[in-house]
Amino acid sequence: PPLRRVVTGHDANNVAKVIIDGAPQNARHGGSGNVSTLIWCTDRTPADIGIGENVEDMGARKLGTAPPPNGTRVTVIDFPPGNEPVMHRTETIDYVFVLAGEIDMDMDASTVKLKQGDVMVQRGTNHSWVNRSDAPARLAFVLCDATPLGIGHPVTGSKPAS
Repeated sequence: PPLRRVVTGHDANNVAKVIIDGAPQNARHGGSGNVSTLIWCTDRTPADIGIGENVEDMGARKLGTAPPPNGTRVTVIDFPPGNEPVMHRTETIDYVFVLAGEIDMDMDASTVKLKQGDVMVQRGTNHSWVNRSDAPARLAFVLCDATPLGIGHPVTGSKPAS
């Protein structure tokens, strides 16, 4: 189903209001059939939530897998049945919410199955996502920059990844 993104802010008189409402436009289609849609990102902590209606659409930025340094990245990813898993690791702490369907997260020596309503806290581990079911899976990810572990070959920087 289509995504709707609602972003709030304040007008010049400090009145709370919706400043963006509609389908997010920054979707990336991967070779394995996954569709990754950037909802929003931040490029520092604490994040800029300044007053005004003419803010940068932080969901329009071109990012790779990792968030900006000291920032965050919120993405919704749709995984079709039988997607091709890609083993990777980021120097992040990830909050993962299963919105629909089910998905397996394969790690170095184990697999965990997640179903709709499950929430995972993923702490910089090597992993891949694979939908072994016969229905699509939709997950929301919040990636927060973290102190590097110094192991393996993490995905870093803001260069777009497939």
